[in-house]
Amino acid sequence: MILFGSAGRIDWLPAWFLIVLYAIYLILVYLWSLRNAPELMRERGHIASNVKTWDKVINIVYTILLVLLLIISGLDAGRYHWSSTSIWLQMLGIIGMGASGLVIWWVIATNAFASRWARIQDDRGQVVISKGPYRFVRHPMYSAIIVLCLCIPIELGSWWGLIPGGCVGVLYMLRTKLEDDMLQDELQDYREYAQKVRYRLLPGVW
Repeated sequence: MILFGSAGRIDWLPAWFLIVLYAIYLILVYLWSLRNAPELMRERGHIASNVKTWDKVINIVYTILLVLLLIISGLDAGRYHWSSTSIWLQMLGIIGMGASGLVIWWVIATNAFASRWARIQDDRGQVVISKGPYRFVRHPMYSAIIVLCLCIPIELGSWWGLIPGGCVGVLYMLRTKLEDDMLQDELQDYREYAQKVRYRLLPGVW
């Protein structure tokens, strides 16, 4: 495991708490999706031929940043203790992770076209989704991912882990801009939806 390897020990309770929570969440979402959204699972499980090249690059960079987040947090909070967060902040991080997970689940339950990759799903008859969390922002899953990547190092007890976590935020702002431009250019009725829901990631801000 990346966390325990970088921490140099296995008796690190925040890491165990994160792993257990994440495992439970994955199992629940997988079982729910298997029953309620099997087509979406197939869509998210492969890379179609019309996935944008820039999105492939962004996903590679995201994976690297996520690994760095775990390594730096492990070295910091688990081994060398360069910094620390209070128990109250760690609890706030847990709440933030839970809220992010619920929003991601809400997106999956609402949007049958919530692919992992930026593309127009003509083969699946993609249409604009404007209900659920899409009433508030145009890219709610990305909002949740940004919050999640900021909350993970806080829950683990590392301020230094916020550096790659913040970089994920910048990366997903770029991805949101590029994907939003793609949708406005290529998906029917999306421009009208964008005029009604003005904000991409954070209501009242951007």
